[in-house]
Amino acid sequence: MTAPESPTPAPDTPRVAPNFITEIIERDLEAGTYPQIVTRFPPEPSGYAHLGHIFASFLDFQTAAQYGGRYHLRMDDTNPELAAQEYVDAIAEDLKWLGWDWGEHFYYASDYFEKYYGYAEQLVTQGDAYVDSVSGKEMARLRGDPRTPGTPSPYRSRTPEENLDLLRRMRAGEFADGEHVLRAKIDLSSPNMKLRDPVLYRILRGTHYRAGDAWCIYPMYDFQHPLQDALEGVTHSLCSLEFVDNRAIYDWLMERLGFAPRPHQYEFGRRGLEYTITSKRKLRELVKERAVSGWDDPRMPTLRAQRRLGVTPEAVRAFAAHIGVSRTNRTVDISVYENAVRDDLNHRAPRVMAVLDPVRVTLENVEAEQTLSLPYWPFDVVRDSPDGLVGRPGGARVTPEEAARPVPLTRTLYIEREDFSPEPPKGYKRLTPGGTVRLRGAGIIRAERFETGEQGQVTHIVATLLGDDAKASGVIHWVSAERALPAEFRLYDRLFRVPNPEAANPEDAGAEPQAPHFDPEEIGHEDESRPMNTEFMRYLNPHSLRVTRGFVEPSVADDPGDTRYQFERQGYFWRDPVDSRPDALVFGRIITLKDTWGQKAEKVDGAKGPKGEKKPAKADPAKPAPVATAHAPLLPEQEAEVARLTALGAAEADARTVVRDEALQAFVSGAVPDATLAQVVSWTVNDLAPGLRAGNVQVTAADLSPLAARLASGGVTTRVARDALARAAASGEAPLGIIEREGLAGGLSDDDLNAIIAGVLAQNAEKVAAYRAGKTALLGFFTGQVMRAAGGRADPGQVAAALNQALAG
Repeated sequence: MTAPESPTPAPDTPRVAPNFITEIIERDLEAGTYPQIVTRFPPEPSGYAHLGHIFASFLDFQTAAQYGGRYHLRMDDTNPELAAQEYVDAIAEDLKWLGWDWGEHFYYASDYFEKYYGYAEQLVTQGDAYVDSVSGKEMARLRGDPRTPGTPSPYRSRTPEENLDLLRRMRAGEFADGEHVLRAKIDLSSPNMKLRDPVLYRILRGTHYRAGDAWCIYPMYDFQHPLQDALEGVTHSLCSLEFVDNRAIYDWLMERLGFAPRPHQYEFGRRGLEYTITSKRKLRELVKERAVSGWDDPRMPTLRAQRRLGVTPEAVRAFAAHIGVSRTNRTVDISVYENAVRDDLNHRAPRVMAVLDPVRVTLENVEAEQTLSLPYWPFDVVRDSPDGLVGRPGGARVTPEEAARPVPLTRTLYIEREDFSPEPPKGYKRLTPGGTVRLRGAGIIRAERFETGEQGQVTHIVATLLGDDAKASGVIHWVSAERALPAEFRLYDRLFRVPNPEAANPEDAGAEPQAPHFDPEEIGHEDESRPMNTEFMRYLNPHSLRVTRGFVEPSVADDPGDTRYQFERQGYFWRDPVDSRPDALVFGRIITLKDTWGQKAEKVDGAKGPKGEKKPAKADPAKPAPVATAHAPLLPEQEAEVARLTALGAAEADARTVVRDEALQAFVSGAVPDATLAQVVSWTVNDLAPGLRAGNVQVTAADLSPLAARLASGGVTTRVARDALARAAASGEAPLGIIEREGLAGGLSDDDLNAIIAGVLAQNAEKVAAYRAGKTALLGFFTGQVMRAAGGRADPGQVAAALNQALAG
């Protein structure tokens, strides 16, 4: 029979938690700055989408959705040497799998090549750009350094006519690659090095996958990106912190080219992930050097690989929502991602049995085959209902027959080799000579004798099935030797054995990363001309894939291949969608049941790693010196504190950040341990951390709890709460006291909000009719008008719900 995957009811995508970007959007809506919020996600199609994309795409797409706006998917395909249709198709497909639906708003940078060029000629004609003919090395020298102003190139004084002629000849292909570039004429003495006449166009011959050979000059990111934002009507251009200095170029172009209304760039802190690389150059190197089987190798951090591994989009979105938005870069403990995967699978995966390293067992007193009925979800509470269905907490209702599967019990079985020990160590609770153990769902057996092979390994165990009054201290899983299905099992583990494989210095590779190490903007805009440091290859985990052959119970035979199973005591598995066939089953392990890396960090000198492999005690002088391979796991008392904070609602990533930082932990220890603590922890990590480390925060955690309670009740908006928090941190006055003293609360009741909405709709009857006729993009207009009329007192979520209800009527 087919096991019903316990479906998690399709929940709405988790919301983006309030943050400084949502505050900006709320202010813009309140002021009516834009009729609709428009964001964009612009990956470079030079590789596959990866885990570095999920946070940025979640922020871009879900923020727009929450405020009734629209979002664009844009391929930043301005590099003919790297962009490829294969990557375009894969990125779009994987992001759709993740849950994003951009509708008709799918764009390419290459759609606008002619328009970019037109703007380049406009800048030249205005005297704002010039063609430079010095070498790249000389250009770098002339730019100076942060302490020394730049020196004008000898070609900076060319007339607009000369520059226009040269630019057109560059386009016509008269010059060799690198012979000339087009530079903006901004400010060579600016302390912002980005403003020292940045390059806008370069000569680069190569056949573009869409434009063919029509162009031999291509725009640089700093030129193309803001122009396309403006051309497509983007309002909030979200990018990561390394682009903060580039914002000056963005604003300069908007001003010089006269865009109005114009987009604005906002930077957020990146999120790195331990034991992972997301540099597309380095991922391509892994594929090129055959360290992995391809971009979809389940050990890779690409979304395509995570899909093949069996991770669900719900788990990925939950992780993206969980890690939060702030103005600081942070590296996320990879266990946070892995636990999101486990939490998702725990509710949906039916339990079955598989034996990965089999040894044969004969039950002497069993002759006829029996059929047992074992539950798919043995630890869930099953409740009867009037319609005859049974329900599971967190799962869909199924028939009683679907909630269990038939399992054949035959004379000959297979059990795991490690579940029998001829010479058991102390505390061993599995099968031993003369000892007893319980077979899951089948009763208790006693081992009578065993046989060994030439190498001394156990090859056969003879046992007796005992009666109901027998006792045993352990439980093991098993399968029928006659009826089980043979299968290959691929046991995947982390691809890298160190938390920071992209560290610039080898001695830093084993340390906890202090800043993320993946592509600028998390989407792959790397400088491919720079030499690539291949040190990361030395940190590959040689045990990241282990393949065994064993057996799985026959209940999986009718599975169409999309069910995730929990193989009891082994982990979560599903059929490999590429290699598995009905006559040759291949199961890949999605993730282990527990975090084996967190339980014992891998040692270098003569200790055992997560899988128990022995490491050489003596270093080979011909090889690089080993480095520490994992940062120290949390101490038991730290883990206990993480558990306490998360039990009170704090995000796990925030809780782990707190316990690893003495200043943050000391502050949070003074918080009220109630439902407000989660918000207090979030403010501590995302708003107060720099000041706490510097000793500049005057307010106490206990003073934040009343503010958090007021925010949760809707009595104050996020923006007002954050403003009061910042002022309290500097002054020491209780933030709620500031709000009450200055009358900043003034939240709206439902009746007041509905009255404001009714007034806005009455004043815009034609737009209401247009919205109801299908022009749903007007929701952003209505949101802005309501926020403005409410004077900042309304919560955006409250507004969205009330507006949707009013417009539906």
